[in-house]
Amino acid sequence: MADNKSLRINEQIWVREVRLIDESGEQKGIMPTQEALALAKEHGLDLVEIAPQSIPPVCKILDYGKYKFEQEKKLKDNRKNQKIVKIKEVRMQPKIDDHDLDFKSRHVRGFLLDGNKVKVTIRFRGRELAHTEIGEEVLKSVLAKIEGVYAMESPPKMEGRFMSMMLIPKAAAGKKAAPDTTA
Repeated sequence: MADNKSLRINEQIWVREVRLIDESGEQKGIMPTQEALALAKEHGLDLVEIAPQSIPPVCKILDYGKYKFEQEKKLKDNRKNQKIVKIKEVRMQPKIDDHDLDFKSRHVRGFLLDGNKVKVTIRFRGRELAHTEIGEEVLKSVLAKIEGVYAMESPPKMEGRFMSMMLIPKAAAGKKAAPDTTA
């Protein structure tokens, strides 16, 4: 259906004939607009053009105020149920210590279990850029520490002085299995 701002009602409908649907949802067929408008007034309701792009336009007899309220309520519910996925970034260097790697891996695991995307980035400085394979090893060890929680969205790749990969959370089954592995 069209959005509420573009809907034409009652006398705003200027086409000669319309395909009419009554208040119970039953098709009444094609009829002159004036006749459809008279039918709507007879029932104390409005004639609303719900599909202006079709030939002839489709109009429905309904209570426009109630219809508009329901559409706004539906929009509000859709916005409420919408989940916003955030991208979290965890940065490290190729010469990271084991304890620091464990700490950062726990953060990555937590972000994934919360349902966020995670970008794991290795920053190379100076001569470290000549040994990008060390950065790849660090990323592989992060993946080994968070096994079963992630799905790879994009594999490790170089972006200037940074090597990064994008991880997304696994399905709900992965979330349920995670607490059992820590015990």
